[in-house]
Amino acid sequence: MSEKNKVESDQTIALVMLDRFSMNAFASVIEPLRLANRLIGRDYYRWNTYSLDGNPVEASNGCKVAVDFSLKELNDADITLLCSGIDVERLPLDPELGTKLRRLNAMGRTFGAVCTGAYVLARYNLLDGRRCTIHWENLRSLREEFPNVEVTSDIFAIDRNCITCAGGMASLDMMLRMIAIQHGAYLAHEVAEVSLYQNMRSGESAQRHDIEARTGISNAKILDAIRIMDLHIEDPLSCQQLAMTVNLSPRQLERLFRRHFNCTPGQYYLRLRLETARDLLRRTSRPVLDVALACGFASTSHFTKCYRERFLCTPTEERQSYQWANNNGRNGVGTGSPMRLVVK
Repeated sequence: MSEKNKVESDQTIALVMLDRFSMNAFASVIEPLRLANRLIGRDYYRWNTYSLDGNPVEASNGCKVAVDFSLKELNDADITLLCSGIDVERLPLDPELGTKLRRLNAMGRTFGAVCTGAYVLARYNLLDGRRCTIHWENLRSLREEFPNVEVTSDIFAIDRNCITCAGGMASLDMMLRMIAIQHGAYLAHEVAEVSLYQNMRSGESAQRHDIEARTGISNAKILDAIRIMDLHIEDPLSCQQLAMTVNLSPRQLERLFRRHFNCTPGQYYLRLRLETARDLLRRTSRPVLDVALACGFASTSHFTKCYRERFLCTPTEERQSYQWANNNGRNGVGTGSPMRLVVK
């Protein structure tokens, strides 16, 4: 952008791109700003990209993206957003990033994150007592690790000067909301229309399809039972308790599960708890015993036995193989030259 455009700009957005960031979420932040500028007729919004060291950053899709500046050159911005993606839990904490974010917060500037960036903010203690959101795959692990943070499953959340979204197209929804606040709903709808985005969503919209859509089952009793199971991962209910909550007898509930899933409610429940445990093993560094307790297992030995029967490996082997696969995969992709994204 020219110096003239920089002077005329009314809002500056700093995008701090972390290793393996989501390209989809990143583009969905920038594009509505570009279109808003076009429709307004001037560069109201200006954005710059940053990496921790000023070097290109590799996205989760393997593309390397050059940035405008290094983190040390980030001194002020109206809005600062962390852009991250997969394996955010394994990123080392950068002291300078924490210092910059705390300073911007103290100045009253807006800060936040897209996709999985809320996890990084939580590690810097910037989300304590705040409401935030994160991609649904990371919801449970964020709640487990940071009990002082109010984690919602909404597509985006705005709490005072902190904004977070679940990534993907939710980034577009969050930016459209920001445009609507600053310029009115008409401009936001114009931006959405040019983007061929027909259904602008509120922040309270759900991230995932409902259970009926995911399972292909419409039986209300089964759907209620699955919802209750999901709410009681750490403190599993007995089959009798589960049946009582949906006003069925244990035998009736078992017949329904056998008909639709070819298993008992207890087997389905165990599978759900084990899949939750696998997610925690992959996305957190919590001890195996902690993961076992968080998923309703009273001992490591029982947890390990059930885990091996389900996934043909122990919890420790699961974590080790997942880490190895990620490291090995990263060494084998993204070897091309950096790609410069030019927004016109």
